[in-house]
Amino acid sequence: MRILVTGGAGFIGSHLCDRLIADGHDVVAVDNFITGSAGNIAHLQGNRHFQFVPADISECCDVDGPLDAVMNLASPASPVGYLENPIATMKVGSHGTYNALDLAQRKGARFLMASTSEVYGDPLEHPQKESYWGNVNCTGIRSVYDEAKRFAEALTMAFHRTTGMRTRIIRIFNTYGPRMALHDGRVVPNFVAQAVRNEPITVYGDGTATRAFCYVTDLVDGMVRLLWSDEVMPVNVGSPDEMTVLEFAQAVKAAGQPGCTSEIIFYQPHAERVSDDPQRRRPDITRAGAILGWKPKVSLNDGLKLTIEYFRQAIGQS
Repeated sequence: MRILVTGGAGFIGSHLCDRLIADGHDVVAVDNFITGSAGNIAHLQGNRHFQFVPADISECCDVDGPLDAVMNLASPASPVGYLENPIATMKVGSHGTYNALDLAQRKGARFLMASTSEVYGDPLEHPQKESYWGNVNCTGIRSVYDEAKRFAEALTMAFHRTTGMRTRIIRIFNTYGPRMALHDGRVVPNFVAQAVRNEPITVYGDGTATRAFCYVTDLVDGMVRLLWSDEVMPVNVGSPDEMTVLEFAQAVKAAGQPGCTSEIIFYQPHAERVSDDPQRRRPDITRAGAILGWKPKVSLNDGLKLTIEYFRQAIGQS
């Protein structure tokens, strides 16, 4: 197959390119490097199964030749990324998604939309099922990302219903692993970088907010399974193993042994920084199991060790 991956130089996108090539496919990656990195795909340059096209899909999404699938991952995904680029985030969720869908339609390709657990907002239902409509502040500072993804899901379904296109929607929950940006502002790179530097691991608030962390190769496996499935409605993919942020900080410190001397401290950030930040987050992955035969395989400890080793090398080179 020949597959287009938008956002292919991003954290998840680059791992997806690796997986697709390993599966025997030819990959065309598109990225404009707003938050992606050339370093994430440097190892693929020169691979005859890989092609990179620098482009902003908000302006145009087109490639020569046939395509069997379009996988749309183009978007800033961290608070630092989308709060620094709010208009670009909304444009790529709207114009960019339209352009990617239009390309897939013209090529007769199937289409996968990478959505997010953020469509559930600060959820009033726990754990979150795909049937839950969410609790999103549509004018809050996080809305540029939340609403862009909600719109992208609606647009994807509109294409499916009006054209019969083979569309898929994956709702991605907290994912971690190598190639996360050092300064992306999310809890994993924050804690891991602090642990690697033996700096205090800074927990915002009282540490009782919860998350569930899925290693990136597990997430990508679910994404690929969904692409080739016949499922049209959204599917949650993420770890169901919920833990508090404080427990996660303790897990990072333990995985950094021997040698990690970081203490865990608490910090009360400015209210706007954590405005509308979900207090609880855990996916119900019943449908992923039933439809895709998917569940996460990499343990948190193993995944953290791989992530910490990547960050050690990245920090040593910075």
